[in-house]
Amino acid sequence: MTRIIVLLNLKPGKSAEDYERWAVTTDLPTVNALGSVASFEVFAATGTLGGGASPFQYIEIIDVADMDAFGRETGTDAMGRIAAEFQEWADPVFIVTRKLEDKA
Repeated sequence: MTRIIVLLNLKPGKSAEDYERWAVTTDLPTVNALGSVASFEVFAATGTLGGGASPFQYIEIIDVADMDAFGRETGTDAMGRIAAEFQEWADPVFIVTRKLEDKA
């Protein structure tokens, strides 16, 4: 399993209410429908544990079961349209991770 963490701030002039509506009605159901995706969630950052402001407004977590299939699925015209819409909202940072396994 590969986890992709997406950190983002909305572009100037973009409303949080409109972005969240788009995320819930378009982005979440579309990405979660991909066969290669085990789970996709979007979170609004509400602050840091110490009480400060978060450096990012939103965090997305995509758990990908098959990266090769994910690459094929995200290369379709339909996903290209979703990606283009997403780029209108934000300039995201995509971080690909791997889980450290317990050595015990």
